[in-house]
Amino acid sequence: MIPKTENISEQGTAETKSSGYGPGEAPRWADYSRCVHCGLCLNACPTYRELGLEMDSPRGRIYQMIQVEKGRLPLGDSFVQHIDLCLDCRACETACPSGVEYGKLVEAARAQIEAHYHRPPLTTLLRKLFYYEILPNPGRLRVFGTLMRLYQRSGLEALLRVTHLLKVFPGRLDRIAELAPRMEKPFFFNRLGTTVPAEGRRRYRVAFFAGCIANLSFARLNDATVRVLAKNGCEVIIIRDQVCCGALHVHAGIRDVARNLARQNIKAFAAGDFDAVISNAAGCGSVLKEYPLLFAEEGKEFYEPAREFAAKLRDVTEFLAGIDMNLNLGIMKFRATYQDPCHLGHAQRIRSAPRKLLAAVPGLELIELKEAEVCCGSAGVYNVVHNEMSERLLEGKMRRIAETKADLVLTANPGCLLQLRAGVRREGNNQRVMHVIELLDEAYRVAG
Repeated sequence: MIPKTENISEQGTAETKSSGYGPGEAPRWADYSRCVHCGLCLNACPTYRELGLEMDSPRGRIYQMIQVEKGRLPLGDSFVQHIDLCLDCRACETACPSGVEYGKLVEAARAQIEAHYHRPPLTTLLRKLFYYEILPNPGRLRVFGTLMRLYQRSGLEALLRVTHLLKVFPGRLDRIAELAPRMEKPFFFNRLGTTVPAEGRRRYRVAFFAGCIANLSFARLNDATVRVLAKNGCEVIIIRDQVCCGALHVHAGIRDVARNLARQNIKAFAAGDFDAVISNAAGCGSVLKEYPLLFAEEGKEFYEPAREFAAKLRDVTEFLAGIDMNLNLGIMKFRATYQDPCHLGHAQRIRSAPRKLLAAVPGLELIELKEAEVCCGSAGVYNVVHNEMSERLLEGKMRRIAETKADLVLTANPGCLLQLRAGVRREGNNQRVMHVIELLDEAYRVAG
């Protein structure tokens, strides 16, 4: 078993309840009854591959969900430990011959945990601050980003790193601190409410979904995405009133907040007649496409608007690979490899589009990465909450990357970028870790 320090929720308590799930959204028989317990998901599951424990496999977790519903297993420490340890990477969905939508199940189970399980006081406080107070509020996010930038630029962060003071704190805080994203000024918040004209003849009118933390720490990636879209004949509207997509809330089981954020975004983007709504983050795009699931049972008046919104949502690689792309790209003489983000490959089933774009870059040698579909260990905030397991997965990923002897490590999700960059720093080599769109942006600039 993983050590107890691995799971911050393990010492919580469950509300006293006779049997079954409590009020609120819960795993449904119609979803988990499709699991025939064949075991084909086992080798696809990162936690099962690492631990070899049935209860930390998709099949085992579904079994536990059934036992909780039947009142044979309490919604307590053991159940929470195994459900929390899941990355929600959805590799099991790709492997499953019965079409079990496991993501729906684990997210519903976490909604029950959020509603009926008492986590330790410090954990509860930090979750309230992060999920309820900061992420949904653009103003507070901006303040948070400013404070983080001051911490990073003042020398305090460097001092803590050099003196190794963080090692004296429990919970692998020194390792977690290495994952902190860099705050990039100017923040992309400044561009909300603006429109970028297409270069040359306008062929498409698209809206860009900027994200939340990406406005602070991936502002230059967002800039690059807008430039690449403009290079491809897109007029890009950056909606002013957009907010966090709610992906981290959905994954944490905080569905009411996710629904509120979804309502705001659906209203904000409904005002324009767009050919597509574009996301450059696999995790965000996956949840944005699944907004209808948030309103299937709760808030049904938003179900149809959510369907209309989701129908227009495209990952930026998916969109570019589906149009007559501008091929005026400069020569990029690099040896590269590509890591599939879980929520692009498994959740959105988009695998060929990024590779098609990379194949169009002159001079680029793409080396396929073995086990490219296996999670790198980022998984939203998983690399913070379950840092030990996350690092085990990252170590395996870095070994596979080393086999390619690549100069460039490419992916298509900000969380994966942070994780892989941390791995590259620890390996001490000079590999660059880039989003596919950043490479295309650079190739367009080289072409002039």
